[in-house]
Amino acid sequence: MRIRLAAVSLALLAGATAVPLAAQSADPGETVFNMRCKACHVLTPGGAPGPLAPNLRGVVGRKAASTAYKAYSPALKASKLTWNAATLDKYIAAPAKTVPGTRMVMAVADANQRKALIAWLTRQR
Repeated sequence: MRIRLAAVSLALLAGATAVPLAAQSADPGETVFNMRCKACHVLTPGGAPGPLAPNLRGVVGRKAASTAYKAYSPALKASKLTWNAATLDKYIAAPAKTVPGTRMVMAVADANQRKALIAWLTRQR
């Protein structure tokens, strides 16, 4: 009985994680943001930073470490990056590899999720 219950539980969990990203939200990029970024980042108009990380409103086209957020790592300040689709994709895929010494530890390994997230962030002006 326990084995059967465990098998059913695993099947239910597998089914729950197999829900397509698009079915979870009207915009898959917003879903990724809510699942992976929102715990630290904010998207509030006016540019005020969150308590743990910078505000991502208007991030596309902005120089890295250029907002009012006070706790940027020295590595990100020295990176001379400008956030565009290519730099965001590379950074979000592997923050510590792209900017050694960065404080960001969350990565989004799935290329489709990164693409959706970047497209959505591009529209957040």
